[in-house]
Amino acid sequence: MRRIFFALVVAVGFVLAGRAEAKKIHVVTTTPDLAAIARAVGGERVEVKAIARGDQDPHYLEAKPSYMSLVNKADLLIYNGLELEIGWLPLLIQGGRNPKVLSGQPGNLEASAGISVLELPSGEVDRSQGDVHPLGNPHYTLDPRNGLVIAQTIATRLQALDPGDAQTFSRNLKQFEQDLQQHLAQWEMRAKDLRGRRVVTYHKNLEYLANWLGLVVADYLEDKPGVPPSPRHIAELVGHMKRDNLAVILYANFQEAMAPERVASQANALALALPISVGGEPGIITYADLFETILGCLEKGFGGF
Repeated sequence: MRRIFFALVVAVGFVLAGRAEAKKIHVVTTTPDLAAIARAVGGERVEVKAIARGDQDPHYLEAKPSYMSLVNKADLLIYNGLELEIGWLPLLIQGGRNPKVLSGQPGNLEASAGISVLELPSGEVDRSQGDVHPLGNPHYTLDPRNGLVIAQTIATRLQALDPGDAQTFSRNLKQFEQDLQQHLAQWEMRAKDLRGRRVVTYHKNLEYLANWLGLVVADYLEDKPGVPPSPRHIAELVGHMKRDNLAVILYANFQEAMAPERVASQANALALALPISVGGEPGIITYADLFETILGCLEKGFGGF
């Protein structure tokens, strides 16, 4: 009888565990930053997978069948929006054949809701201007203050999808907010000496980071957004850097290093590669890890100037 009772207890335990596992919300995000925030807010009640890696340029992903499979199984699809994923996400949604994540459904969430978007074009936008985003600069996760807004957006949607765990999501959100606010105070104290520093960047993907830290972007390696630099532009940029003593070039570590390194050599400057997403370097696991690493890189880079 004891053996039978034990077997029944074990069987019930497996059933309950299976139910708890099945209750998890399957979340798919387009970027690792959104995945990190969703994990923090969802906790044990979610299973989160990101499509892009932290060492990839999210503008230029291929719409692979494996990504479509992720979308197919998602209860909630969270994407950056502002046309960051315009070249591949519509194809994944179409190929994923998942009615839960179609536009307008509860399983479709654009994370940019509530964000103060930078660089909204004031006039018409066309391809002659380069890779200009008509809805504004989409790289808003590089300002950690926006992480607070994103977390609230995600928590609200998770609560709507699973009202029974609403308090859990609320507690997780509060903890995330408290932790990030503490980090923000420390980071901004450390970054005081960076305010007003003039830099050159490769692409217009560091505007939110610069805005938060008070860095001044004085020029770009690209002629136009998304357009490789021409020899004439490189020569003009080197002259600009020498005249105005622009000593640091910042670029994402997934971008080709040859151009910034060559310009830095000619202008007697430093080319500094930054991870700009969770997972962009080993050890960057959480959203806070990302900014701790970025700030450490900037402190080290500017230490010689």
